[in-house]
Amino acid sequence: MAGRITLFRTTPRIVMGPGAIDGIGREVESLGATSVLVVTDPGIVESGLFSRVEASLKDAGREVRVFSDVTPDPRYEIVEACVSKSGTPDPDCIIGLGGGSPMDIAKCTAVVIANGGSIYDYLGVDLVPKPGIPTIMVPTTAGTGSEVTPIAILSDEGEKLKKGVVSSHLFPRVALLDPELTVSMPPHITAATGMDAWIHAIEAFTSVNATPMTDMLASRAMVLINENLRTAYAQGGSIEARAAMLEGSLLAGMAFANAGVTAVHAFAYPIGAEFHIPHGVANSIMLASVMEFNMLGNLPKFARMAELLGEHTGDLSQRDAAMVAVDAMKSLAADVRIPGSLAEFGIKEEHIPELAQGVMKVTRLLDNNPRTLTISDAEEIYRRVL
Repeated sequence: MAGRITLFRTTPRIVMGPGAIDGIGREVESLGATSVLVVTDPGIVESGLFSRVEASLKDAGREVRVFSDVTPDPRYEIVEACVSKSGTPDPDCIIGLGGGSPMDIAKCTAVVIANGGSIYDYLGVDLVPKPGIPTIMVPTTAGTGSEVTPIAILSDEGEKLKKGVVSSHLFPRVALLDPELTVSMPPHITAATGMDAWIHAIEAFTSVNATPMTDMLASRAMVLINENLRTAYAQGGSIEARAAMLEGSLLAGMAFANAGVTAVHAFAYPIGAEFHIPHGVANSIMLASVMEFNMLGNLPKFARMAELLGEHTGDLSQRDAAMVAVDAMKSLAADVRIPGSLAEFGIKEEHIPELAQGVMKVTRLLDNNPRTLTISDAEEIYRRVL
């Protein structure tokens, strides 16, 4: 920290608690917006969650439009479709309702409508010229933390990679978190999204760009998720566990929005884009292997993680304590039945060289990693989880 100038940014207004969704009309009204575009997916519409949002907006006298064609791991074309179907005149508020995919499409749509051009123009870091239309993010999973990040991730099927738009202009104006919206998540989605949030915290904590503030947020997120994911997975109706998971995801999002994530995500992007492995599952499969590689880059941090995860390290050396943390990661993934190998998704030895090349292209994340990674390292790490 000494000698470094750091910057911390996050969403300026965060509303949390059971029943919070019923006040979304007031949040839109406070932004001075009259015409609202809700960006979501077919499952959210079928579940009835959209109807609850729509009712609050109409009670507040707002015009409501909806784009519900968001797909998992959305391609650039979904942004173009959303922009073209947003209506005339342009909406003056966009709500992202769902998991990371609808929220990221909402962010990108807001940017393109306000700035013109194509989302292709803004892929990369700090390429968005001016703020987008004001957005409100409403997560229905406890996973991505997109409600408090300046990042949107899209799939590039041509390059078989996921790419990001990163800009402070992507920060939402409001994050609204209601645990009642997450109780209907089935166990496998609870597991995958919860592990994703946990990994955000772990990677932010071990990033070379971590600060005391991001460490505080990441530490609390790790504890909350470690203590509540098993309950949320096994007893989905527990509002207490669901609320804790949403809080953990939020705090992890704040942490990684400022410290960055590291090589786990870099490994997950190629396998997610090419083999369509759900993002949280892809991260979870890679977690322990990447962290075992990374721990030599910062043994004290990894040893501290073991304590945060409730493990007894006693008189263990830092290296042994660090391995206890890695073992704890394996244990949580196993308890919530995350798939344990790439082979389960059809990945074979012959795919590894190309996948490793994909990892090495994700320099934005590898620059945050606590240990330098070579392409031979990348190939070996993939082989460990084959």
